[in-house]
Amino acid sequence: MLFIAAFIFGVPTVWLLVLLCCDICNRSKGQTRSFFSLLSHYLIHRTASLQSGLQRQGLEQSTKNILQVQQSTLQHRIRRNRNTEYGKLYQFSKITDRETFRNLHPLTRYDHYEEYIERTSKGEENVLISERPCILSRTSGTSGSYATLLNTKETMNDFHQAFGVVFHSMLDVYPRTRNLQWTAAFYYSPDWTKSESGIPIGSNLPSLMTSMLKLTMYSTPAAGFEIATEPEALYVHLLFALKDRTLGMLEAHFASTVYHSFALLQNKWEQLIEDIRLGQVNPKLKITGDVRLKLEARLKPDPQRASELAAEFEIGFRGIARRVWPHLNLVLSVDSGSHELYGSHLKCFYCQGVPIYSPVYAATEGLIGVNLWPGKEKRHYLLCPHSMFFEFIPVDLCSEEQPQTLFLDEVKENELYELVITNASGLYRYRMGDIIKIVGFHNQCPVIEFKYRLGQLLNVRGEKILEETFYQTLLRTVSLWPGAVLLDYCCVESGLLGSFCGSSDPHYEVFVEIKGVRNLSEDQRYKLDQCLQEDSELYQSFRRKGSIGPVRVHIVAPGSFKELMDFITANVGTSCSQFNMHRILRKKEFLNFIQRKVIS
Repeated sequence: MLFIAAFIFGVPTVWLLVLLCCDICNRSKGQTRSFFSLLSHYLIHRTASLQSGLQRQGLEQSTKNILQVQQSTLQHRIRRNRNTEYGKLYQFSKITDRETFRNLHPLTRYDHYEEYIERTSKGEENVLISERPCILSRTSGTSGSYATLLNTKETMNDFHQAFGVVFHSMLDVYPRTRNLQWTAAFYYSPDWTKSESGIPIGSNLPSLMTSMLKLTMYSTPAAGFEIATEPEALYVHLLFALKDRTLGMLEAHFASTVYHSFALLQNKWEQLIEDIRLGQVNPKLKITGDVRLKLEARLKPDPQRASELAAEFEIGFRGIARRVWPHLNLVLSVDSGSHELYGSHLKCFYCQGVPIYSPVYAATEGLIGVNLWPGKEKRHYLLCPHSMFFEFIPVDLCSEEQPQTLFLDEVKENELYELVITNASGLYRYRMGDIIKIVGFHNQCPVIEFKYRLGQLLNVRGEKILEETFYQTLLRTVSLWPGAVLLDYCCVESGLLGSFCGSSDPHYEVFVEIKGVRNLSEDQRYKLDQCLQEDSELYQSFRRKGSIGPVRVHIVAPGSFKELMDFITANVGTSCSQFNMHRILRKKEFLNFIQRKVIS
C-alpha cells in the first residue's frame, strides 16, 4: 500500500517538477545564471502575477460603482481625523456626505497647511492627521513654490496597489516581459535627513516594481542601490546592465533619468568597457570601500563582451539600446508632462524600436491615476477612486478663489478641469494646480490626460501661453533650423530679469540646448517668434500692437540642463529621482545659473 501511495503521489509531483524546470528553461533566454537564481526569479514573478490579477480585479470593481467608492473614501478620511485639531476646527463630525463636505470646507492651497505641517514635523501629535506621518516629502516646485507634505502608510500603500495593476497591464500587452530576464533599474538612495522629531525627509516614490519583484529581479546587485549619489549610482547600474546581453527591461521613475543614463553612457563608454574587460569598478568612482568590495565580488573579467560592446559604440549611439541588448522588451518610466521631451529623445534616438510604458500619474500628494493602455501612443490615466477623493474646477473658473466644483460622476468628456484632491495625508479639497482633460471613461470612472500646471504659463500681458503650446511651437521651430535637434529647454518671462531687461517691452527669454548646429542666425532665432504668432492669435495681437517684444533665443552649452537640475535639487532639498524640469523658471537664482551657461 505504501508503495502504491508513493507511486500515485510521486509521479504527478515528478511531472510537475519537470514542467516547472521546462518552463524556467523556456523563460531564461539562454542566461548563464544559477538554477537557484532563476527559480527564485520565477517564483517571485509568478506570485507577483497572481497578486497583480487580484489588484486589477479590485480596481475594475471600484470603477463600476464610483459614487459608493468615493463616498467611502471620503468618509474614511474624515472619520479618521475628526478628533484632530484641524478636524474639530472644520467640523468634521458634521460631515456626512460629499455635499456637506463641499459646503463646510473651503478649497485650499499649500499656505493653508504650512503651519500645521511645520508643527507636525516638530513632533506635535493630532494636529492635521491622527497618525504620525511616515515621511515628509518636498515637492519639485514646478509651479514656482516649494512645499513640504506629509505622507502616511495609506498613501504609500496606494502606490504599491497601483504598481500591481501596472504589472498586470505590462504582462498583458508585452507578454515577453514574462521571461526571466533581468531589469536594469536606474535608482539610487539619496541620503535621507530627519526632522527635529525624527520623521524621515525624502521621496515618497517607491521603486516601480520593488514591492513585488524585489532586488533579485535587477541586474545591479543590492549593494549598488546603497550608493547615495546619482552619477556614481547610474554608472554602476550601467556597468552591470552592459554585462548582461540578455537584459529585458530598463526601469526608472522618470524618462529623464533613463535619458541622462544614456547620455552618461555616451560620455563614459570607454571607461565602462575597460571595467567590463578587467572585471572591476572604476577605481576613480567615488563609492565607499565596502560597497566596492560587494560589487567587485560579482564581477569577472569579460574581454569578449567588452569587445562586442566597443564595436557597437564605435558605430554610434542611434538605436544603441537594441544593439547592445537584442532581447530588450520595454522601457518602464513616466514620460508624460515635463518628461515628454526626454521620452521623445529615447524613442527617436537611444531606444529606437523599444516601447515605452508610462505607468502612473502621481505626485508628492499621492497616487492619482494608472495607465491601463501601455500600447497607446497618448498617455492616458484612469483615475483611482480609492486613492483620492476627487473634485474638479472647470478651467474657465480657475481664477476664482472658491469656485463651485464638480464631483467624479459629473465631469464631461473633452472638457478641461483643474484637479482638486482630498488625500490620506491631511490635504482636504486641495488645489494641486494640475489641469487635466477628460478623454473618456472606463466603466463609470474618468480617464484623463495631463495637460499642464497652472504655474507653468507664459504670461506677460495676459496672453497665457500654455506650456504644451509653447513646447509644440518650439519643436516646430527647431525643425526649421537645418540639422538642429532640441535636447532641452526652459523659458523666462522678462520681468524676472529686473534691471537687466532694460527698457525693452515685456517678452520671453528662451534657453535651448541643441545638437547639430553651433550657432543660429538672427533670422533663425526670430523663427520662434513667428511660429508663436502663428500658433497663438492673442500673442500675435499683442506683438502687432507692440505691447510684447520678440522672443529672444539663447543657446547653452552641452550638459547645461543636467547641471541646472543638479543645482535646483541641491537648493530646494528635493531628490533627482522625483525632479520635474522647470520649463518656466520662476526663481532669480535659477535664471542666473542658466544665463552663465549661454554660449550663443
